[in-house]
Amino acid sequence: MIKKLSVVLSFAALAYSQTSYSHPKFSSEFDSLDPHSKVKIIVQWKNSAVPARNFKILSRGGAVFSSLNSIKDGIYSLSPVAVKDLASDPDVVHISLDHSLHAKLDNTAGAINASAVWANGAVGTGIGVAVIDSGMNGDQDLSLAAGIGTRIVYVEDFVNPILNPITSGKALGALNRPNQYGQDLYGHGQHIAGIIGGNGFSSNCSNCTRNFIGAAPGVSLLDLRVLDGNGEGSDSTVITAINRAIQLQSIYNVRVINLSLGRPVYESYQDDPLCQAVEAAWKAGIVVVVAAGNEGRDNSFGNFGYGTINSPANDPYVITVGAMRSMGTPTRTDDLIASYSAKGPTQVDHIVKPDILAPGNQVVSLQAVGSYLQTNYTNNNVPLSYYQSGVTDHTTLSTEYFILSGTSMAAGVVSGAVADLLQVNPSLTPDQIKILLMQTAYKTFPQSSSVYDATSNQTYTSYYDIFTVGAGYLDLGAALTAVNNVPSGVTAMSPAAVYDSTTGNVNLSFDPSSLWGQASNWGQASNWGQASNWGQQSVWGSSVLNGNQCIWGQQAVWGQASNWGQASNWGQAGIWGQASNWGQASNWGQASNWGQSIAVMGEQ
Repeated sequence: MIKKLSVVLSFAALAYSQTSYSHPKFSSEFDSLDPHSKVKIIVQWKNSAVPARNFKILSRGGAVFSSLNSIKDGIYSLSPVAVKDLASDPDVVHISLDHSLHAKLDNTAGAINASAVWANGAVGTGIGVAVIDSGMNGDQDLSLAAGIGTRIVYVEDFVNPILNPITSGKALGALNRPNQYGQDLYGHGQHIAGIIGGNGFSSNCSNCTRNFIGAAPGVSLLDLRVLDGNGEGSDSTVITAINRAIQLQSIYNVRVINLSLGRPVYESYQDDPLCQAVEAAWKAGIVVVVAAGNEGRDNSFGNFGYGTINSPANDPYVITVGAMRSMGTPTRTDDLIASYSAKGPTQVDHIVKPDILAPGNQVVSLQAVGSYLQTNYTNNNVPLSYYQSGVTDHTTLSTEYFILSGTSMAAGVVSGAVADLLQVNPSLTPDQIKILLMQTAYKTFPQSSSVYDATSNQTYTSYYDIFTVGAGYLDLGAALTAVNNVPSGVTAMSPAAVYDSTTGNVNLSFDPSSLWGQASNWGQASNWGQASNWGQQSVWGSSVLNGNQCIWGQQAVWGQASNWGQASNWGQAGIWGQASNWGQASNWGQASNWGQSIAVMGEQ
């Protein structure tokens, strides 16, 4: 049940409509498939035991891959015609295709005020972060101390379990032999691991002028490999890895899952098995941080990048992260949104996303030598002269560090920040962490900003509205001041945007369990408006929603209402499902596409 509050956005009409599906238990995607072909599917069950589930698949000519008891899912192959028959079984909740997904790459970086928590000794020590990505390599920047040992405490390869038979699915303890680790063949997971937990060992030398340190340099890392050497994976491998993180929660104190990956939204988050998996982790007490996606420049339907949030970032429980760029300065006051950062509202459910922003543009982090990205995007290699004095040859490249950009990087920053805060206050729940980050986020933005891209010869203009910046820009220092005073007993579910055709307004609708749904939390006279813990702005206060800093009245931002009302814009798998649209690293990997300044996460 959703209740509406009187938070209204007045601007040109946005006609929202739900995509109509051919059956409540599966999407219309199945209608376009050969009815007798075999397709890989994910079935969400109610209560039946695994043998009974398997029999229902096998008896219909299907094959069984795996069953995941923690989240009541099963992975199978079955013909579309048999899928429609299976849907009549009362124990079947929903059936989805096993979609392909990809690592998310692209632009931005800036200060998050991490020094405030580091000065208090909070570096993520004792907190386990499961990095569900393309793998990790052994690296001294991920060591326990002084380049000795490792903070990679567990490795499992879900893409090819026999690739690393010695260590796959095993704890690594204090081993420090690089060939014993799950290898990152793509180069994305290694970079994310450094952003989350790199300790800067390889840039801490006598002639080093910059020290590349991750957000939580004391954190423990779980390497759950789900993306192959091309940065591609599937729903089923990611769901299996999430299930494993839940199983390992008590062993390694897994408190955070980082998902710097995604794919288009095909169905409601309530039916999407990827979203249901992240919700299972969230409800088990694990904070799930997800990259929003990098399609904010997509104007294919005249929507100026709105409605491009990926799955599972569209789930209202998780922390969805967009990207900022630092403008080449160490201060946040001139930082701007990355034009490629995906914008809400989400497709189908119209959830307000992203939730928060973090640095993500041209971030220097760990390099996976010989990986796909490092080999194919040599312009992203870091010259030694960039961080070592006395090196005059600008063509000599580092073998330790690499530059990547995107909401992937921004998600890694937030995951590390969460680990720091959980070290300070381990009792915080996932919802309390989300409340804390959103409520204390930096909220001072311009009305709009533009960037010219010489590669495409286009200028992209971004507006700082709720669907672009969410609750604001991550501020660890501000979060630290309130870390012991976070409300409990409520959720932090992101609201939905609901179009009112009679008035032409859009209302925010809140789940009754959500803190944001409590009217007393809004406005200057509220508990949050003037309280010293939270400052003078609420999460979606007047300066963010409909004040002078917004552009809700400008029709040009939204275009024709028909863009939003037509299901064909959002419902065609062919538009969103093609790997070529999302998986080409050439779109995102070249630093030269995004400007010449290099913004460094954790640089001291």
